[in-house]
Amino acid sequence: MAGGNGRNSGLPDWYQAGIEHVWLPYAQMKAVSPPLPVKRTDGVRIILADGRELIDGIASWWTACHGYNQPHIREAVARQLKQMPHVMFGGLAHEQALTLARRLSALLPGDLTRVFFSESGSVAVEVALKMAMQYWINRGAPQRTRFVSFKGGYHGDTAGAMAVCDPQVGMHGQLPNLSPSHPVVDLPRDEETVQILDRVLDRYTDDLAGIIVEPLVQGAGGMLFHASDALRRLRTLADRYELLLIFDEIFTGFGRTGTMFACEAAGVAPDIITVSKALTGGTLPLATTIATRKVFEAFWSDDPDKALMHGPTFMANALGCAAANASLDLFDSEPRIAQVAAIASALKQGLSPCRGLPGVKDVRVMGAVGVVEMERIANLDALRACFIAEGVFVRPFGNVIYLTPAFTIAPEDLKTLTDAVVKVVSAVPAAR
Repeated sequence: MAGGNGRNSGLPDWYQAGIEHVWLPYAQMKAVSPPLPVKRTDGVRIILADGRELIDGIASWWTACHGYNQPHIREAVARQLKQMPHVMFGGLAHEQALTLARRLSALLPGDLTRVFFSESGSVAVEVALKMAMQYWINRGAPQRTRFVSFKGGYHGDTAGAMAVCDPQVGMHGQLPNLSPSHPVVDLPRDEETVQILDRVLDRYTDDLAGIIVEPLVQGAGGMLFHASDALRRLRTLADRYELLLIFDEIFTGFGRTGTMFACEAAGVAPDIITVSKALTGGTLPLATTIATRKVFEAFWSDDPDKALMHGPTFMANALGCAAANASLDLFDSEPRIAQVAAIASALKQGLSPCRGLPGVKDVRVMGAVGVVEMERIANLDALRACFIAEGVFVRPFGNVIYLTPAFTIAPEDLKTLTDAVVKVVSAVPAAR
């Protein structure tokens, strides 16, 4: 780790004792800058061990939609911790999980009524893929095991999820033979790309189980946006070829793009949907894979071999479900979607000075997602350090600088974030 050798008296003892024993995410450990030691969080602020405060511009990978340490969620988790922190979901059930399943089914569009719990977004995607493949096995078509996915797409870091990511822009180029290959094509944005997708579906139809897509925003693939028309075209094509349509809303679910779920903007519903990240308001790991009655009924049988054989140890964790129910309370009682609309307006105004700056390729906003796409970023660590110096936590990746703040962020704090982006991007050598 760069600068990580030897003791630094300015760092907490716990940090110095433990830092040499962790393996950090998405990092070349030999060269990466050491992570910042965090003492606590409050609202949209990260308080470091040395007393500095950073305004968080990305809500801990888009999870903390209500801000940190939200009192209603914190109190709900504390109550549940006292009563029952966890119980296995095999042969047992509890109020928080069943209440959450009912509430999610009521919120989602269409006939998405069967909720399968897991503990991370990648696992939720794995369950969705497994569910779709076994749907066809149970219907007598065991050869239908492949999926169509899309350029720019990212669905997680576990093996099955990796296999439906874009191999060119994803983070898994060093492992090309780990997972089976699936057709990866352009999103159906116009007539030409619709025809290309149609031909791919026609060619592989006997082998395909479904189509998987991140609706409206392809997150880790580069914060790429597409219009809702693409989702309607996918629904039409999925129906034409009798394929299951999977919407991966791990990132977009719970208001991020301007509606409670991104698919609402298109007026279509998938056959399977995955949600996580903001599900618990950024407090605890929890994810769900939610299927329609049509999908569920393919597993409903007297034959035990037709059961979905999957069961994460901590699925439907009571603490996570309590946090998720409390988060949904806040969506019911506070104007989160209106707050997202206000954030969108502020992001458009605040980031607009970046347009036309040297090295800037595009500036775009959708809901509470603001993106400045650069031609290139030569040194990500240096760029991230520039944001820390401005008192904000913004973590560019690839060639994009992005903001995904908490929906409860104050206007003046959001302005601090956008001003910092404009200032750093204006310093062209640092940005490029």
